[in-house]
Amino acid sequence: MIVVVGGSGLLGRLVVDRLLSLEERVVVLVRDADRARSALGSAVAVVGGDVRRREGLAGAVAGADCVISAVHGFLGGRGAGPIDVDHWGNVNLIDAAGATGARFVLTSVCGAAPDHPVDLFRAKYAAEQYLRSSSTPWTIVRAPAYLETWLTILAETAGSSGRPVVFGRGDQPIPFARAAEVADVVVAAATDTTLRGRTLEVHGEPMTMNGLARELQEQRDWHGSLRHVPRPVLRALALAAAPVNPAFARQNRAALELDTRRAPLVSARTL
Repeated sequence: MIVVVGGSGLLGRLVVDRLLSLEERVVVLVRDADRARSALGSAVAVVGGDVRRREGLAGAVAGADCVISAVHGFLGGRGAGPIDVDHWGNVNLIDAAGATGARFVLTSVCGAAPDHPVDLFRAKYAAEQYLRSSSTPWTIVRAPAYLETWLTILAETAGSSGRPVVFGRGDQPIPFARAAEVADVVVAAATDTTLRGRTLEVHGEPMTMNGLARELQEQRDWHGSLRHVPRPVLRALALAAAPVNPAFARQNRAALELDTRRAPLVSARTL
């Protein structure tokens, strides 16, 4: 049995579909079980649980051969952000998996580091370190930004104008990956025992945000110049929103990092 935690999200649903196609027995652990059942259908068992609370997690993963963590708190508000979900939530999951003897697959991010300016990257790094130091058999899958996520964001900012809003200058190459590519690697990590004890990185095709926005315009036959949010505005919003809306502040800080930090431009999948 494989337990997919966060199995109703973009990545999680793809992972679940692939595991079912391999005739694996799958259980999905999510906070909102009713909504997940509606999204996933009757082919998969769904149980409710919150990774931020240790109680109940051991029972939810009992009997599992593998636990896959596809959770993230990037869009979470106070008490549900990356520190709560991606760090301590994963710590709770790792302990629960270890107690039942299951191996653990952690989905992380390329560039995770203890000194990264975005808390998601620091939290993922902390979870990686805890997993490596545990007695639980592990595999870590690091992925860059998802192409589908940013296409959705750009489409939403365009509205009816057909002119997407680019955060920053938009001329920095960013290695986007398709969620399906990441799901393939996660499933391999969960089912191939030779990948235990390894950190796998998925490197996407580099593209600037301006290029991605223009590609979206071409796909939808939209016209008009792109709109931009200047870097100083992103920086100011990240600072001003932090005390009252940490999720919004985090999004602006992450957008600023994508626009200014040069990522390794490797177009390959490391296994």
